[in-house]
Amino acid sequence: MTGTRRRQFLKATGAALVAAPYLWRRDARAAGGRVVVIGGGAGGATAARSLAAAGKGLDITLVEPKSNYVTCFFSNLYIGGLRSLDSLTHNYDALSERYGVKLMHQVAVAIDPAGRTVRLAGGDVLSWDRLIVAPGIDFQWDAIEGYGPEAAKAMPHAWQGGEQTELLRRQLEAMEDGGTFLIAPPDTPYRCPTAPYERASLVAHYFKREKPNARIIILDAKNNFPLQDLFEEAWTRFYPGMIEVLPADFSGGVKGVNPATMTVMAEGEAFEVAVANVIPPQTAGRIALQSELADRRGWCPVDPMTFESTHQPGIYVVGDAALASPMPKAAYAAQQQAEACARAILEAFSGDKAEATVLGGACWSHVSPAHAVYERAAFAAVGGALQRIELEISPTGESDSVREAAGLAGEAWYAGITADIFG
Repeated sequence: MTGTRRRQFLKATGAALVAAPYLWRRDARAAGGRVVVIGGGAGGATAARSLAAAGKGLDITLVEPKSNYVTCFFSNLYIGGLRSLDSLTHNYDALSERYGVKLMHQVAVAIDPAGRTVRLAGGDVLSWDRLIVAPGIDFQWDAIEGYGPEAAKAMPHAWQGGEQTELLRRQLEAMEDGGTFLIAPPDTPYRCPTAPYERASLVAHYFKREKPNARIIILDAKNNFPLQDLFEEAWTRFYPGMIEVLPADFSGGVKGVNPATMTVMAEGEAFEVAVANVIPPQTAGRIALQSELADRRGWCPVDPMTFESTHQPGIYVVGDAALASPMPKAAYAAQQQAEACARAILEAFSGDKAEATVLGGACWSHVSPAHAVYERAAFAAVGGALQRIELEISPTGESDSVREAAGLAGEAWYAGITADIFG
């Protein structure tokens, strides 16, 4: 890696353990351009803030039904009893008051690419010159027999921050000692690849302290999972005999559920459990599917340099909904994509040519309250596609002090990235 490229990588990954700095440092020469952003999560809020901060003449509107946003990332610490829900809850005050972003707390129900409008549930119609769609994920409710929105009230997925996260936490608190908690991760791709296994780790910590006779079953739709060696190392040390992993070759993954009896069915076996955390397969958020931004797999193909949709010109897709492999569907990826997208839109308004850059970031997974492991990566557009150009993962066998330092770095990262996202 050249010196220039390495400096780009260090800048993108946030070497100071805070969210990455802007990928550009100049004012837009555009005036009066209208940008509508759908979705106020890590991708959408970052894009709105970035454009408003740099594009002084732009008219920015953020469409987000919730007035407060509860992050799904770091919610496992809440589920494990280590954080409050308030600590995960953020508002949009700074975007409005400091940056002048217009807020519409409504649901976007239709996009007209030809007319360049967005219709909202309340009847408002917004016009745009550029549209950013950051709707996050939706679920394939028909993928698991018996599992749908109603079943999720008894068997929460807790894969979107807020009500579902609270429900799973309450169920774990009410569970009797000696009960079984089953978590069913989906096959890839899905939001935050390491999160099911971090969740198992932190719930195991809670059980070890409060319900020492409880056990955890991971009924996986995959045969292997990210950072498996690191998680298994931690489980052997901290939670011996408490966590059982049933890979796809053994169980076939979850095939059906019966919420009335709290039964989860695999191939040839049924599990009656006290608490079931069923995470269904996922797609891009509904508005992206309805607007024909997604392909047959349910994700949205994009230009890897600008994140403009390859299906609809003038519309950009960032965050979990974007088909941007090998970037994971994670908060840091959404933030980085949004910064690149904002820069591309500024360049489109000003007539400048988009320049290639390095996107990067890091993800921390807690294996115990004080110990965390990490993955850092950098990505670049090469030959018309995103490629991973750098990867660093915690090795096994690290000392307690190193793992504790990683845990502190993860906390600093959360504080930094949320400040960057929400202003």
